[in-house]
Amino acid sequence: MNAESAGVAASQPIDPPRLRVLVTGATGFIGQRLVPYLAGRGYLVRAAARQPDSVPAGPGIQPALLPDLDGQTDWAPLVQDMDAVVHLAGLAHATTAIPEERYMAANHDAVIALMAALAASSSARRLVFMSSARAVSGPSCDFVLSSDRPSQATDAYGRSKFFAEMMLRMGHTGSYDYTILRPVLVYGPGVKANMARLIDLARLPLPLPLGGLTGRRSLLALDNLCQAIEFVLSRPEAGGRIFFVADGPPLTVPEIIVALRAGLDRRPGLVPLPWPLISRLARSTGFGPALERLTGNLVVDTSALDAIGFRPRLTTHAALAALASAQARVRP
Repeated sequence: MNAESAGVAASQPIDPPRLRVLVTGATGFIGQRLVPYLAGRGYLVRAAARQPDSVPAGPGIQPALLPDLDGQTDWAPLVQDMDAVVHLAGLAHATTAIPEERYMAANHDAVIALMAALAASSSARRLVFMSSARAVSGPSCDFVLSSDRPSQATDAYGRSKFFAEMMLRMGHTGSYDYTILRPVLVYGPGVKANMARLIDLARLPLPLPLGGLTGRRSLLALDNLCQAIEFVLSRPEAGGRIFFVADGPPLTVPEIIVALRAGLDRRPGLVPLPWPLISRLARSTGFGPALERLTGNLVVDTSALDAIGFRPRLTTHAALAALASAQARVRP
């Protein structure tokens, strides 16, 4: 295939029912939801995981072994005969306990190796790279994040994602196209870390002194993210673009609590207290780190994705209520 014909192929719509997709990180928080979602929509999914036996069985799902992620990763067997790749695998959490070199190896160097395999592929036409809002921001930001903002990443995780984005933008060939997604905090079944702690807080049968908090956060339901991934897989106009992904309008922590408690059939039960007092109370009960990370502003501009026709199916209020209800059934 010459460069001209490859470029034309990359710009044509892909028929979703026949699309063969490699999903890396198939048993991670996003992958474990995305694989059956795509298979249920008629896609043929090669689900690559470190433990292929953990990949859920089902029609259209082919488990595969995911190798170690670094600059020497051999992606050729995995991308063979695939029309598209959704690259989720990597080191997914920001922590100072992991050296920056490991983040770069897993989240940057392995992407360079994947790019080489895609360039050599005769079938692959689209790479969807799962980046993060942390590629350009710290845990909070006082201005609305848009796709053209320069990076102000504050940790090794965010920097590794941003450098991988840069490599995609500068180094991809005409034989395939790419789309970069920058999700905000993703919540859904099995969520951990800060959102899990906030759900635990909402479940307490007590009034909560959080009514006066005003920080606004963009959030993203896991099912809305799966919908966005499918959307960009088959849209020519998504090629070569970076998109922030979120449910819609941002919420404050009090609004998040109200939505979670609605799913538990509870009244909001919120009272306002000054932040210094809230912070001391939160630290004394073990909720300090989670609450502090969620009280600052982090709002993203999703207009670029909106402009090509994406509309999330779930509202944040409905998705949070459903999550709290589901969690209560699992852990009464």
